[in-house]
Amino acid sequence: MKFKGIFSVAVAATLSSMTFAETIRVASWLPPTNPMNEVIIPAWGKAISDATGGRINVEIVYGLGHPKSMWNLVEDGIVDASYSYHGYAPGRFELPQVVEQPGLGANAEAASYALWTTYEKFFSDSHEFDGLKLLALFTHGPGQIHSNFPVTSVDELKDKKIRIGGGVQSVIAEKLHVTAVGAPAPKVYEMMQQGVIDGAFLPTVEQKVLRLSEVTKYLTIFPDGLYMGSFSMFMNPDTFSSFSQADQDIINKMSGEKLSVMAGMAWDASDASGIDAATNSGVKVTMLSDNSDLVAQFNERLKGVSDVWVKEADENGYKGKEILTYLRDTAHQYAAKHGE
Repeated sequence: MKFKGIFSVAVAATLSSMTFAETIRVASWLPPTNPMNEVIIPAWGKAISDATGGRINVEIVYGLGHPKSMWNLVEDGIVDASYSYHGYAPGRFELPQVVEQPGLGANAEAASYALWTTYEKFFSDSHEFDGLKLLALFTHGPGQIHSNFPVTSVDELKDKKIRIGGGVQSVIAEKLHVTAVGAPAPKVYEMMQQGVIDGAFLPTVEQKVLRLSEVTKYLTIFPDGLYMGSFSMFMNPDTFSSFSQADQDIINKMSGEKLSVMAGMAWDASDASGIDAATNSGVKVTMLSDNSDLVAQFNERLKGVSDVWVKEADENGYKGKEILTYLRDTAHQYAAKHGE
């Protein structure tokens, strides 16, 4: 056999024995220290890599634009996967906002489990995620008030410029008579620093991750928060179908309920670090109790917030009140079972 022939056979044999790793590129718009990038995506990626023997790896990529563009980036195949907050795409992802309504009384882990379970049971035919492979549905921790003014009564918020992220926060802002300023979370530091806003609705972790402890004077923490914020994580369907059936099964196994719950747990764990950052920076942290007069004031003012979501669900052919009750019951049952 000539040298060229021997070389060709050797290369072919070597290539046939090699396993080429494929990479899922996940676009992220939050800082590297956010739990999405520090815990959730890396843990999901490691689980997939381990289960596929290294055939599939996950890489986080930054700087690809506004969070509201993430769904389009994935649909267009510019990146393989991403995540985003439903409130940034008004009119498109209304049904998952069932979990955002005030009065849930559960942490992000229980809320995320309930959201995934509820969406699968009632909304799988909704077509909201057409063009996307849905990987997870989850929430951040309870939304609180970060401000440069003390919140001593519900009337303190009247006409204050408050950053909101959309979704149920828009309804809450109206009920509280604040001047709502829409903006993605990463812009809040700059807006607070420049005096564009007087405060923001966000989970406590952002005192650390977004460094709000440097630009806010007060953090008011409600026992159950004012709301929950709902997110989805999703993949390009063509990327998903490009994997072998065995690897698709692995991705599915590591996603869905498992990924949703893990994401909620990570957001819960991160909230304590935000409170620590606020305390260490001299932010006045007020931890309200269930029997606080201020909590009673806010509960009274926010009555009927969920009616907006229920009405919209009803108009789209779903039994809104029944579904909201199911989600809350599911979250409470999960919390009781897991000792929360």
